[in-house]
Amino acid sequence: MTDTHFMALALAQAQRALAAGEVPVGAVVVQGDQVIGVGHNAPITQHDPSAHAEIAALRAAAAHLGNYRLDDCTLYVTLEPCAMCVGAMLHARLKRVVFGAAEPKTGAAGSVINLFAQSQLNHHTQVQGGMLADDCAALLQDFFKARRQAHKAQATHNPHAWPVRDDAVRNDEADFAAVPGYPWDAHYLNDLPNAPGLRMHYLDEGAKEQGSGACGHSAHADTAEPVTWLCLHGNPGWSYLYRHMMPVWLAAGHRVVAPDLLGFGKSDKPKKESAHSFTWHRQVLLEFIERLDLRNVVLVVQDWGGILGLTLPMAAPDRYRGLLVMNTLLATAEQPLSPGFLAWRDMCRTKPEFAVSRLFSRGNPHMSEAECAAYDAPFPNKGFRAALRAFPQLVPEFETDDGVHVSRQAQAFWRDQWAGRTMMAIGAADPVLGTPVMQALRANIRGCPPPLVLPQAGHFVQEHGAQIAREALRTLV
Repeated sequence: MTDTHFMALALAQAQRALAAGEVPVGAVVVQGDQVIGVGHNAPITQHDPSAHAEIAALRAAAAHLGNYRLDDCTLYVTLEPCAMCVGAMLHARLKRVVFGAAEPKTGAAGSVINLFAQSQLNHHTQVQGGMLADDCAALLQDFFKARRQAHKAQATHNPHAWPVRDDAVRNDEADFAAVPGYPWDAHYLNDLPNAPGLRMHYLDEGAKEQGSGACGHSAHADTAEPVTWLCLHGNPGWSYLYRHMMPVWLAAGHRVVAPDLLGFGKSDKPKKESAHSFTWHRQVLLEFIERLDLRNVVLVVQDWGGILGLTLPMAAPDRYRGLLVMNTLLATAEQPLSPGFLAWRDMCRTKPEFAVSRLFSRGNPHMSEAECAAYDAPFPNKGFRAALRAFPQLVPEFETDDGVHVSRQAQAFWRDQWAGRTMMAIGAADPVLGTPVMQALRANIRGCPPPLVLPQAGHFVQEHGAQIAREALRTLV
């Protein structure tokens, strides 16, 4: 008998799990050429978190032999085993483990960690991956695709019923009950290609009638198509930052779209810091813009909203007519990060549970206590704060860092190809990304006029946003 034959038997066990509504994973234990134990996933059916296919097969094999030690046995499983199952395999003294598809989220045979390779352990089991991997992966992919489609069909008109991914957390509506000055309806997506199942919140207010044309109009076109102000926040803010600016643009008959980055605001929050990367967030934003088919856009950016957002227009220049840029940078790693930013990054590392409300109150003494507290609302406990811990460390610093290459491409776009109007607003009291950083950015934006400088404003310029919004109406539309 061959490995292929026994993996096919494990696939047959996975089909049994599928028929029971479980994640389709199957396993068999073989001694010589004899199958002595089989199992399939059943944690839902059995209400047992340990009821994985491998555990069931090990139990059956041990009962067959009358011995928990399976020294001369091989276990075949359709999916790379998790840490729990690898531990059981090592305790069983298995001679060999053969698995099919890799599991990039929980795999403990090399994908996330390789427990089999720990030299300190007193038993070493041979491991081989990739056996009938395509067949094993296809079964899992079809299962999850069908489940997503079923959830979408059940909850198309009720995003609050969309299930939360196992690797994410979601705020209760009560977390935002006391937030003042934020009267707009919530909108959600949960099927962006690079964030399937993660519910992304956004505001979408004002005129939405779009003109004809596949890609909208160029920055210089005369058109009746409504202006769309696309407002991107940074860390540790959320769309609440734009509450003073939105009414100005809505009163002018325009459309305002303000998403919450995944990990922030009312959006779902991945549990692990490693889920966050420059490339991932940028791609999610590109997919968001494409999904809403945003056109005639004035891009409004600050902080990480600019670090990411300034790399977006070069992917589809015809969608954009203007830029409003506030206290941010292009992360090209050509200049050292500012002392203010390095101090901020160090504070986030040493005091990861810092109060976001206190940060806002210190830099914006005109804000009410309730307004400051609104910035704590998305982060009720440390389990919701992975993005707050991750983002300060993600700002590109060296040439090889994620985001540097695309940021340098964006710099060339803004310097050489940008044809729209630009307005820059600077919070002069910002100790992190203030006037020197912004003046350096201005030098690389074609046609950028002298900035509007707000001496009293700090890093979060939007807290003085009504004045900026009125000036942007005058100069960008």
